[in-house]
Amino acid sequence: MKRKINIQFMAVSAFAVIITAITSMLLFYNIFKNQVFDDIKAYAHVIQPLDQGFWEKPENQKRLDQDGLRITLVGKSGKVIYDSTADASSMENHKTRPEIKEAMEKGEGTAVRWSATSSLHTLYYAEELDNGQILRIGKDSENIFRIMLNTISIVLILSVLVVLLCVFLSHILTKRLLAPIEKLATNLDGVNQDNIYDEIKPFIQTIKEQHINILNSAKMRQEFTANVSHELKTPLTAISGYAELIGSGMADEKDAKRFAEEIHHSSDRLLILINDIIKLSELDCEDLEFDFEQVDLYSVAQGCLDMLDVQATKQDVTLKLEGEHCIVVANHNLMDELLYNLCSNAVRYNNRGGSVTVTVKPVNGRILLSVKDTGIGIPKEHQERVFERFYRVDKSRSKQSGGTGLGLAIVKHIVAQHNAEMTLESEPGKGTEIKILF
Repeated sequence: MKRKINIQFMAVSAFAVIITAITSMLLFYNIFKNQVFDDIKAYAHVIQPLDQGFWEKPENQKRLDQDGLRITLVGKSGKVIYDSTADASSMENHKTRPEIKEAMEKGEGTAVRWSATSSLHTLYYAEELDNGQILRIGKDSENIFRIMLNTISIVLILSVLVVLLCVFLSHILTKRLLAPIEKLATNLDGVNQDNIYDEIKPFIQTIKEQHINILNSAKMRQEFTANVSHELKTPLTAISGYAELIGSGMADEKDAKRFAEEIHHSSDRLLILINDIIKLSELDCEDLEFDFEQVDLYSVAQGCLDMLDVQATKQDVTLKLEGEHCIVVANHNLMDELLYNLCSNAVRYNNRGGSVTVTVKPVNGRILLSVKDTGIGIPKEHQERVFERFYRVDKSRSKQSGGTGLGLAIVKHIVAQHNAEMTLESEPGKGTEIKILF
């Protein structure tokens, strides 16, 4: 990348130098041409009062030749009356010459013509005299190509020096430009943003944020893997241990029956845990798209409470449903999962004789789902973390009641999938209420 930028800088520099040299030459020649016209115009004003005899004197003729000047006097008809470098009688009519024609029309005229024999440009200035005749003065000058050839060595040396300077500066600028980016590859935190260009600060900041997110994601996945391994190990160890006792014949009929029940209980816990892990993996998958439809949230809540009725009765918990039928655009299966996790938690962590109240109603143009219990509550310091995977406030009670520690994490993901808002209000000993606004 650095080499490519350097080459591009060098190419731009060389192109700029060439264009500048050519443009400077053209400007110089244009200035030079204007200066020559001004000079020969001044000559014309000096020569005008002098008679033709003065021009024809040998010494003056010699001076004109030395100065590269040519004087021509043209009559009103265009006939050449006098020319300092040629026989006037043998010269053709000059009425159609651009500078003569312009002088007849406007009082003065200019023209530049190239001579193939001398390879020189001749600059002409013509001015109309008071008697109607045209005085024309010409001066030979090198053309732009000759000037360029004469100065090409100087131009080349200067151009090379400028290009070398540009290469040096380009190397420094490229190094300074890419230095922070190169540092990112080895040390993201070591990049000092005070010494870099403002334009690439957002780019570096974005890379840093992405790096932090990747690290956090990797850390979360590592913790999740460790937690999954630990959670799976507990029921598997129990199943293996009880099965070994039964298989070895060490357990009598009564113990075998009890061990079989424990194996069944641990298997159920293992299946629930695996199902929750699979559900979380599905919700984590960004490429997975869920089908959304119109869902009656009140009816879904009613079905969920009917399914939990036996569990609630065992724990002496009363289930209530309040509100009205409300339609939300959602995934039906995810709504079942959401309500089941919220309501089963509310039953599991409730007190005997307590209650769980589910409310579905419209609020300010949105749909509110509330699950409120009269259970053990959540201490303030734990409320922000209860939606983390495998986080338990009361680990012993959670495992005894069959909780996997993934229910609220699944709820959080489902809420995010539906662009809803969730809040938690809880007080130890008084209960918990989770509100979701669709």
